[in-house]
Amino acid sequence: MFENVAEVLRRYNELTELLGTVEVASDPVLLRKYGQEQSDIEELALLYRDYCAAVAEQESIEQMIAVEEDDDLRQMEEDELAALQETIERQSARITELLVPQDPRDKRNVIVEIRAGAGGEEAALFAADLYGMYLQYASLNQWRTEMLSSNETGIGGYKEVIFEVAGRGAYSKLKYESGVHRVQRVPTTETSGRIHTSTASVVVLLEADELEVEIKDTDLRIDVYRAGGHGGQGVNTTDSAVRLTHLPTGIVVQCQDERSQLQNRARALSILRARLSDLEQQKQASEIDSARRSQVGSSERAEKIRTYNFPQNRVTDHRINLSVHRLEEVLAGNLDQFIDQLTKADQAEQLLAPQV
Repeated sequence: MFENVAEVLRRYNELTELLGTVEVASDPVLLRKYGQEQSDIEELALLYRDYCAAVAEQESIEQMIAVEEDDDLRQMEEDELAALQETIERQSARITELLVPQDPRDKRNVIVEIRAGAGGEEAALFAADLYGMYLQYASLNQWRTEMLSSNETGIGGYKEVIFEVAGRGAYSKLKYESGVHRVQRVPTTETSGRIHTSTASVVVLLEADELEVEIKDTDLRIDVYRAGGHGGQGVNTTDSAVRLTHLPTGIVVQCQDERSQLQNRARALSILRARLSDLEQQKQASEIDSARRSQVGSSERAEKIRTYNFPQNRVTDHRINLSVHRLEEVLAGNLDQFIDQLTKADQAEQLLAPQV
């Protein structure tokens, strides 16, 4: 897996020789150019050099153990080998991290949309569970959250809930949550104890600002109407709710949670910009050869990614075939046990993908 790193080390050594020559030392332009190039690859090159030395030492110790007749010496050599193998594992993991190109979007804020799917009221309740799970996860990561839009049901569920998550690294972790989430449990209204299966979809969008996504006034149809709550209950007595229709794409966004029409319009525009940005990203991604796209990180919206099985106290992520029997911990925001493994799988996929 590290074949290309040998070339990085070779180039690092070559730059060391060049920087020691009189010609380069007397040329400020070349000195700066080569010095910057060497600095950029220094950690990877030196780490790979130490890794190769450790692997060579490991092979030497293994050969010594194979012919060692003294039990005490063999035990010492085996202990030394075990410690060395731990070092090699750490070095290998770090080299892998350095080899994967950093996604410049990873530090960005996101807008998360959760929608109830198949399962009626039970699906809406599950959507509320997922919303609570992400709020807890955001809190654990010290991210800020803000509700942008919601469509509640009468018994605590959500047909749809849209919220912002702001904080360093929000996209780097939450990008793996896009897809269809499935729940298996006995609804409180089920008298026969039969297990129901319901779904909710999660979409994670990069937050986009006005400079990134320009929305022309002529491309918008803006409708205002009186906000209403569930069961026909009035929420507001003025036309504060806003519905935006983006005419070129047909995307419709509506917000009514705020009492101010201006606030609802601003939130609707924020959601619309995120959806338009995502639409453009999907268009660009479709033009890239499939061999370069990570199955883990592709965020296929129709893909069933995770199942929450209440009777078995089990949560299974189908992309990495990982199951844990701590469902309550997961719903309380303990998602890193999945996200860390998804990140590693994504990195491995990127390393194996052909470069173009």
